[in-house]
Amino acid sequence: MEYEYKQKIIYQSNYWYNDGLRKAGIRDMSGAIASLRRSLQYNRENIAARNLLGLVFYGRGEVVEGLVEWIISKNLKPKDNIANYYLAEIQNSENELQAYNQMVKKFNQCLVYAGQDGEDLAIIQLKKIVVDYPDFLKAHQLLALLYLHTEQYAKARQTLRAARKLDTTNEMTLLYMHELTQLRGKKLREEREKEADTVTYNLGNETIIQPAGSTMKEVASRVVLANILVGLVLGAAVVWFLIVPAVNQSKAEKTNQQIVEYSDKIAAMDAQINAQTTALDEYRSTSDQSEEAAQTAASTSDSYENLMTVVSQYNSASASDADMAATLKNVNRAALGAQGQAQYDSMSGAIFEPLCATLYESALESMATADYPAVIDALSQVTGMIATYSDGQALLNLGVAYAKSGDTENANVCYNKIIESLKDTDVAEQAKKGLDGDTNIGAGATAEDAAAEDTTGTAGSGTANGY
Repeated sequence: MEYEYKQKIIYQSNYWYNDGLRKAGIRDMSGAIASLRRSLQYNRENIAARNLLGLVFYGRGEVVEGLVEWIISKNLKPKDNIANYYLAEIQNSENELQAYNQMVKKFNQCLVYAGQDGEDLAIIQLKKIVVDYPDFLKAHQLLALLYLHTEQYAKARQTLRAARKLDTTNEMTLLYMHELTQLRGKKLREEREKEADTVTYNLGNETIIQPAGSTMKEVASRVVLANILVGLVLGAAVVWFLIVPAVNQSKAEKTNQQIVEYSDKIAAMDAQINAQTTALDEYRSTSDQSEEAAQTAASTSDSYENLMTVVSQYNSASASDADMAATLKNVNRAALGAQGQAQYDSMSGAIFEPLCATLYESALESMATADYPAVIDALSQVTGMIATYSDGQALLNLGVAYAKSGDTENANVCYNKIIESLKDTDVAEQAKKGLDGDTNIGAGATAEDAAAEDTTGTAGSGTANGY
C-alpha cells in the first residue's frame, strides 16, 4: 500500500511537471510557475521540475528567484545536475551580475519616484531598463502603469503588448490591459460630449467656436426677419428667391450633422461589438483548452489506476489472465511516463503472451473443424492484445475466417492491416492473395487442402478397386 501511494505521488509530480513544460513552451510563464510549484508540492526532490522553475523565473527577468531554485536543486543533487551548468554560467559572467544588480537598484528607484509623484523621471529610467533588459517583465508592467497614470494610452498599449509576449497569462498584465480599455473608452466619450457642446464654423479667414444650440437658430431667425423686411419693400418675388434657399440650406446642414452623429454612434457600437466578440472568442478558446487538458488528465489518471490494479492482481494472483488482460487493454500507454511505460511493457509481456498462445492454439483447432465463429472470437481477442501476433499469422487467419464466413468487408480490413504493417513479408503476400478472393491461405488452407487430398485419394482407390 505504501509503494502504491508513493507511486501515485511520483506520477502526480511528473504530470504537473509535464504540464508546466507545455505551458512554458507557449510563453504561459505564470501558468508554468503554478504547475511547477504544484509538482514540487508532490515531490520536492523532482530535480527536473525545480530546474525548469528556475529557467522560467530567469526568462521573466527574475534572476534572483531563478538562482534560488538552482541552488536548492544543486544541494539536493550535487552531481550530474544541469543546475551546476546554469550557476557556473552566471558566476563566470561577473559583469552581467553586476549590471543586473544595478538594474534592480534603478528599478527600485523608479518605484520611489512613482510614489513621490515623479512619474516623468520614473518613465525615463524605465525606458532605459526595458531597452537594456527586454525580458524584465516587472519593468514593462510598471512602465505601462505610469503611462496609464499620465494618460499616454498608445504607449501603454504598446508596452503591455510587449509584456504579454513575455508572459501570456500574467494577471497583472491582463488587469492593466482591461483598465486601459476602460480609460480609452471614457476619454473618447468625454471628447464626443465636448464636441457636441460646441459648434465650429469659418467666417472668412477666421474659425469661430460658439456654444451649440442657439447659433444656427439666431442666424436663421435674422435671415428670415431680414427677408421679411426686404420682402415688404421688394415684393413677394424677392421673398421667394431669398427665404426658400436659406431654409433649405439650414435643413440640409442639420440633416448632415445628424448623419455624422449617427455614424459616430454606429462606429462606437461596432467597436464595442468587435471587442466583446474578441473577448468571447478568447474565452471559448481558453474553455476548450481547459476541457482538453482535463480530459487528458482524466485519461492519464485512469491509465495509471488500471495499470496499478493489474500489477496488484498479478503480484497477488487474485485474478485470471483474461480479467487482467481486459483491464490492461484500458491502459493508454502513450499517456504514461517512462516508468509507467516500462511497467506496462512488463505486464503485457507477462499476461498477453501466454493468453494469446492459448487462444491461438484454440483458434487453430476450431479452424481445422471449420468452426469459424469460434475462430473469429478467439483471434479477435489475440489481435486486440498483440496486433501482429505470430508474425501476422493470427491476423491473416482472422481474415480467412471472416472470408469463409461470408464477411468480405472485415476480411479485407484484416488483409489491408497486414499489408500496411508487415510490408515485404510472406504473410503480406498471402494477404494480397486474400484481397483477390483466394481463401486457400493461412491455417485454413492447410485443413481444406488436406481434406481435398483425402477425398481425391479415397476416390482414386475406390475406382481402382472397382476396376
